[in-house]
Amino acid sequence: MKQKIYTLGLATAMIVFLGTLFKVNHWAGAGILLIAGIFVLVFGFIPSALINNYKSEGNRSNRILHIVTWLTSLIVFTAMLFKVQHWPLAEYFMLVSIPFPFLVFLPVFLVVTSRNKEHNIYQTVYVLLFLMIISCFTVLLALNVSKEKIAESLGIARNYTVTVKAADNLTVRHQSSIDQKIDELISLTEQYRSLYLEYYGITDVQWKSDPEIFLISGAYGKSARSFDEQEGTINMNLLSGFRDLIKLLEETPECENLASAAPSVFSLRKTRSGNYNRDSDLILYPFQPWLMIHFNGLETNLKMIRATLN
Repeated sequence: MKQKIYTLGLATAMIVFLGTLFKVNHWAGAGILLIAGIFVLVFGFIPSALINNYKSEGNRSNRILHIVTWLTSLIVFTAMLFKVQHWPLAEYFMLVSIPFPFLVFLPVFLVVTSRNKEHNIYQTVYVLLFLMIISCFTVLLALNVSKEKIAESLGIARNYTVTVKAADNLTVRHQSSIDQKIDELISLTEQYRSLYLEYYGITDVQWKSDPEIFLISGAYGKSARSFDEQEGTINMNLLSGFRDLIKLLEETPECENLASAAPSVFSLRKTRSGNYNRDSDLILYPFQPWLMIHFNGLETNLKMIRATLN
């Protein structure tokens, strides 16, 4: 039985490690690996280990400790998964998971072990150290980026806005198929940005005139907007439009250099099939206000490409 538990634990650790590695490198399948790893850990390995320990001890008075241990693992690892995956309600899970081990698990552990005269004090020390490590890790996940860094990022958004205004003053001499595609992409980008600004109670005019309205209005403290069907449609159209634009640039004489630079400019990567996908999960897992800055960057780069062609 112990051999099977060790094997399951090793397999679980490998899955979680691979999921973490894939997530850090933004590789496809990271989310699936992390979900599978946490699921097997919480509903497979930990229950098996606790049941085996319970049977080997033969002490029914420790049943409550085993139940609380599993419940603590469920809450902590679920909160971590929600936070890493940027799922809705992640902040609330983190608020519960940080104090839970100290307010629930630790008192039960101390009460149960105090009744056992053969209990080794070093085990208590190890448990306290483990709880400290877990708490530090969950707190680091729960930390928000400082307002100073947010303000610096909003300065970049202001620079983009100035550049966009300058690009709007450039005269377009003719309307080619590339120009039409760029106008279509700019329109989709503006629609996408407007959805998020509306959610935070900010108008497009306010954002363009002063990006720091994001801090002043209190939008910084509001949870991120969830990904819905309307955004999904715009997102797919935007991605499809960028693919079409790159193809048009490749087929247009003297635009080969623009075509080769376009994927990195628009944060796209070429797949093995020869198609293009997003090189960032910022769209699928939006985090404020960098998604707004991303939209500003897209609009600026599109208008600059159009100006270059004319």
